[in-house]
Amino acid sequence: MSPARPTSAPKDSTPRKAGKKTARTRRKTGAGSPSDRPAAGHRTDLLEAMLRIRRFEERCVELYSATKIRGFVHLYIGEEAVAVGVNEALTPEDAVVATYREHGHALARGITAEAIMAEMYGRATGCSGGRGGSMHLFDASRRFYGGNAIVAGGLPLAAGLALADRMRGQDRVTCCFFGDGAFAEGEFHETANLAALWRLPVLFICENNLYAMGTALARHEAQTDLAMRAASYGMVAWAVDGMDVEAVEQTARRAAEAVRSGAGPHFLELRTYRFRAHSMYDPDRYRDKAEVERWKDRDPITRLLDRMREDGEPVEETLAGIERRVAAEVDDAVEAAEQAPEEPVEHLMHHVTSASAEVS
Repeated sequence: MSPARPTSAPKDSTPRKAGKKTARTRRKTGAGSPSDRPAAGHRTDLLEAMLRIRRFEERCVELYSATKIRGFVHLYIGEEAVAVGVNEALTPEDAVVATYREHGHALARGITAEAIMAEMYGRATGCSGGRGGSMHLFDASRRFYGGNAIVAGGLPLAAGLALADRMRGQDRVTCCFFGDGAFAEGEFHETANLAALWRLPVLFICENNLYAMGTALARHEAQTDLAMRAASYGMVAWAVDGMDVEAVEQTARRAAEAVRSGAGPHFLELRTYRFRAHSMYDPDRYRDKAEVERWKDRDPITRLLDRMREDGEPVEETLAGIERRVAAEVDDAVEAAEQAPEEPVEHLMHHVTSASAEVS
């Protein structure tokens, strides 16, 4: 099958607003000039955050193959720059709504590898008490509201969270991640319309990895420029190179600041790619192998490392230290999950029905 989009770098990020021509100066999706780039220490943080996601998920593949993890598992490998870059632009008070491919979102949000791994094992110490598994990670203390298994299911929730913040006078942003497949669902269009109509503080993050499950974007959408379609609802929309963590962070920060200032919802189309199949069950026969390899040449971790080397940063020593720390973190998470208790049988009805209320 031919790729839904060219595998070369996406076009420059171009702001779009419904009803106005895009005659503004085009904003590059790259990291900009050296003076615009983050300090070396911050780049190290970005690198470690992406490697944490990559190594965590690689271990999940091993554990799934060994039947330690069961059920559905959707890997984020290849898309790490999106979760890491976007979360850098958010505050702890902001809310995050994610998809079922949310291990990366949860780790970037600060949920520990131990809590996530325990959830993958279905253990009581998991972030959802062992009841959610891979697709339903949740942590209210981090304002991380799923993990949603239904395509586009998180979008209405995001609008509700944003509306609640608006009504309470809270200076918060609700960030909602979803895939390109959500454009085929009514929830996206209903939510986009209401968010723009009511100027809700929502940051829409579309992770366009070119395939809705096994269907190429061009096979289910007549117009594949998703940022342009989002702009038709009257919101500012940009397309961004989702394989460049610095570009993602810069654009997400700009958008989040605008949303927080009362400028209404913003939409980012992060053009990215998943290196693995849709899920661990997926034989992945709908993509050309050469296409996958071309996208791997734009691996976000490698790209950041190359940029650091070009700028003379001490990459090899830094990388070795990060790999040691991340490996130990993942090992500890697996060991803790192996030893964690399962939920007691007598707790099975907890969180299923509300407590009985006395009627006077």
